[in-house]
Amino acid sequence: MRSFWNTWRRPLKGIWVSIWGGLMMMPAMAMAAGGGKVEQMVIVADTRGLPPWEAWWANLYNESHVYFTIVTVILIPVIGVIFGSIADFFMAMIGIDLKSRDLAEH
Repeated sequence: MRSFWNTWRRPLKGIWVSIWGGLMMMPAMAMAAGGGKVEQMVIVADTRGLPPWEAWWANLYNESHVYFTIVTVILIPVIGVIFGSIADFFMAMIGIDLKSRDLAEH
């Protein structure tokens, strides 16, 4: 059992030293980031020259991050189902049938 501990002691000690060093440096990094009175940063998307649907998407991001998040969370599964259905349709056309497959493990 002693040899196991000696084998793993050095790497674990290095990891813990790195973690504690990072924690001890956090106040210094925060002070280096601004320290005094800092104004709030505003991040916006550039909508110049975008096609209409991309401009709508960028304006939605600029106007409300909450609405942008809600629309994104709703659209990602919907687009996934649409792309999956299209892929299933084309695979069925070329002869790949995923609905009735036999398990290879048995």
